Amino acid sequence: MNRILAILLLGILGINTSKAQTTPFTLGETHQLSSAVLNETRTLNVYLPDGYAQAVNARYPVVYLLDGSANEDFIHIAGVMQFLTMIQHMPPTILVGIANKDRKHDFTFPTTVKKDKADYPTTGGSEKFIRFLDTELKPYVQQHFRTNDTTTLVGQSLGGLLATEILLKHPAMFNNYIIVSPSLWWDQESLLKQAGKLLATTGSAQANVFLTVGKEGKMMEEPARQLGDVLKANPGIRVHYVPLPDETHLTILHNGAYKAFQLLNGAK
Repeated sequence: MNRILAILLLGILGINTSKAQTTPFTLGETHQLSSAVLNETRTLNVYLPDGYAQAVNARYPVVYLLDGSANEDFIHIAGVMQFLTMIQHMPPTILVGIANKDRKHDFTFPTTVKKDKADYPTTGGSEKFIRFLDTELKPYVQQHFRTNDTTTLVGQSLGGLLATEILLKHPAMFNNYIIVSPSLWWDQESLLKQAGKLLATTGSAQANVFLTVGKEGKMMEEPARQLGDVLKANPGIRVHYVPLPDETHLTILHNGAYKAFQLLNGAK
């Protein structure tokens, strides 16, 4: 009797006892780009801002994210961008995450240090990877998406080393650089030691740079500070050097990217 009364009551209240329907939640798109420069196919994860499909005449800035695999930094950086766009602290922006195959190879230039070679035996491929970014990846993105002329590169750790190398050697490749905890210790800090000379050879470099480092020890913190000083000495480079001492090497990227997107887009 109690069971019958319960069924009748559910019917009267209009409660639906059927199972919930599920549909996939899609965050972005995945593209496969065949690279002649690298002689391999690379995976790209792409986040398109809300309203992209409807705003057929709009063109968008692009953020290029190193370490951009789904199990690396793509998802949480897409979340930061979505939130900052929602609160109008940055414009709607396309995110292109570059998934890794061998980051130690792609993000480093050759080293003269025997221990580096032993610890990282596949290193030394940054020159080719930079050429891939410039001559294949950026044209692919411009061809397949509605982009404008504003580009940003995001790199942390070895990715920060690569971003620094591009900034010093090819500053015009990107308008904005977000450099987080760069591994400038690589090759006995040879890139840092050449920084002033490299910038002098690129002419009047123009770029906006957000540079940060956490509580990560002298080997990481002092070179980052020195890089900031070198960059500030170049009148064409606008530098935001923002140490984050409450962060570690593992935690800094999320908060660093949040602050960087705000500052580079003029938000307080």
